[in-house]
Amino acid sequence: MTGGPAGRASRAVARARGTGSAALAAAVRRAGDENGRVHPGLRLATAYVWRLMVIGVAVYLAFSVLGQFELVAIAVFLALVATALLRPLADLLARAVPRPLAVALAVFGTLFVVLGLLALVGNAAAAEAGRLVGELRGGIGRIERWLEGPPFHVRRGVLSGAHQKVSDFVTRHRGALISKALSSAGRVVEAGTAAFLALFCSVFFVHSGDRMWQWFREQLPERARSTWDRGARAAWSTFAGYTRGIIVVAASNAVLVGIALSVLRVPLALPLTLLVFFATFVPLIGSPIALAVATVVALAGRGPAIAAVVLLLIVAVGQFEGHVLHPLVMSWAVRLHPVVVAISVIAGSIIAGVIGAVVAVPMVSVAWSVTRALRGQPPGGARPATGPPSPPKRP
Repeated sequence: MTGGPAGRASRAVARARGTGSAALAAAVRRAGDENGRVHPGLRLATAYVWRLMVIGVAVYLAFSVLGQFELVAIAVFLALVATALLRPLADLLARAVPRPLAVALAVFGTLFVVLGLLALVGNAAAAEAGRLVGELRGGIGRIERWLEGPPFHVRRGVLSGAHQKVSDFVTRHRGALISKALSSAGRVVEAGTAAFLALFCSVFFVHSGDRMWQWFREQLPERARSTWDRGARAAWSTFAGYTRGIIVVAASNAVLVGIALSVLRVPLALPLTLLVFFATFVPLIGSPIALAVATVVALAGRGPAIAAVVLLLIVAVGQFEGHVLHPLVMSWAVRLHPVVVAISVIAGSIIAGVIGAVVAVPMVSVAWSVTRALRGQPPGGARPATGPPSPPKRP
């Protein structure tokens, strides 16, 4: 039959030969099989490729839009974090007092506690500043003498020379540094604006986030409401679980490190404890960096022996967090493979710096839990939450 696929291929080859294009003829012969169809493997690969391209374009556009509205995105993210932490407290207080008063007590009471803690840390740092300067000066000398011995054998005066170079650099570039500091004042204003917007949004999210979600849900087509509802439940359950879990992990790390630094009489123990708490929000790299700073302070203020003990504590706390505390506390949230966490943190830091590193893991966790929920599986394989369903009742 000359009208079949094989006939059409033969005619194409003949026309190609007639025009003198042997390469085109060979391509035509290779393109089709005996039935004139594309190989199933090639079809499958093509289907995955165009879908991945669409996903990549969508992710790029999403980050581009968020980059244009970075201030609003950060404020909303902080408001959602505050809502995840304070909504249970507001619900508990609402059993005894009116709902608006319960929200005010939960939000502003927590704000006053946080500001009081920061003021306490600032006063402690200011009180120890004079003593710390003297200890650091003596500590630099001790570090230099220690490095001069085995096994390092560093030349005498290396640290003093480095200190002098830093001082000379600051002197020569003082004008540029002052100009840079003044230009960054705008960032301080933006940070204050984001904090105020986050506080403003969190008040309404905690008070009436359920009604806000119900209004949004009613605007959707009726056939799509159940899908959005299921995805929202999975997303909020994962986000709230991750947020509360990371707070518990950060607080536990900070308490353990704070007790150890206080017992060892390391200078600035309270500020270093607060640094460890906030650094834990950056997975994998935050805690080691904060504890490395604590080790350097211990080395300068208390000598190599105490610094070695602090270093051993870093290893012990890291093992306890990674193998006991983190899996135990985060069991109700989506548990990602460490490779996924590492890639997410690095990719987030490349895209948006420290902020990207902080939000990368919860975003990936939420996306994965929503995907599993829409496929009919419970997020992370965890048991359903025993409390009231949160996603549709949260923004």
